[in-house]
Amino acid sequence: MIACLDLEGVLVPEIWIAFAEKTGIEKLKLTTRDIPDYDELMQGRLKILDENNLKLDDIQDVIKGIEPLPGAKDYLNKLREQFQIIILSDTFYEFAAPLMAQLGYPTLFCHSLVVDENKNIANYQLRQKDGKSKAVEALKGLNFKVIASGDSYNDTGMLKAAHRGIFFCPPDSIIKEFPQFPVTRKYDECFNQFITFKKELETD
Repeated sequence: MIACLDLEGVLVPEIWIAFAEKTGIEKLKLTTRDIPDYDELMQGRLKILDENNLKLDDIQDVIKGIEPLPGAKDYLNKLREQFQIIILSDTFYEFAAPLMAQLGYPTLFCHSLVVDENKNIANYQLRQKDGKSKAVEALKGLNFKVIASGDSYNDTGMLKAAHRGIFFCPPDSIIKEFPQFPVTRKYDECFNQFITFKKELETD
């Protein structure tokens, strides 16, 4: 049985929000909680970076100061005792390394940035379109049972694809659109929901 987790907003703070606070650029605070279309969101971010001459190094410097959310490491360790864990994220490998180190190097599937010789972020490269959902479907094709947890619009596909899906601290707008998924707001609650679903799947 595999637990698939989102990264930002679930285990670590939102990277772009931290960068927005550092730079004072309010529009960089928009995330997949606000804009369901990932390409629209990223193209807006890339335009802002270009207009403000902000480079990969600038973002990585902010990421070095980010720590996992309080309780996240203990939560992840508890889940590891019960599940194999895969982090399915729409972040980028060029961002994630310091965060993965702090979380004990869980398996991470995410995307890549296209960076030019001057460290400008020229574009981004999806590992696969709708990669979270397709990763879950692939795992199911290998006869794994999958429970997924996330907080944003870009997580709803993997929650639907999984045998069971759990929201963790989602905004109210998403709860209203997807009432079929239980809502948890603390790590203990989310862990207990994982265990409840695990018991159900073991008897299916």
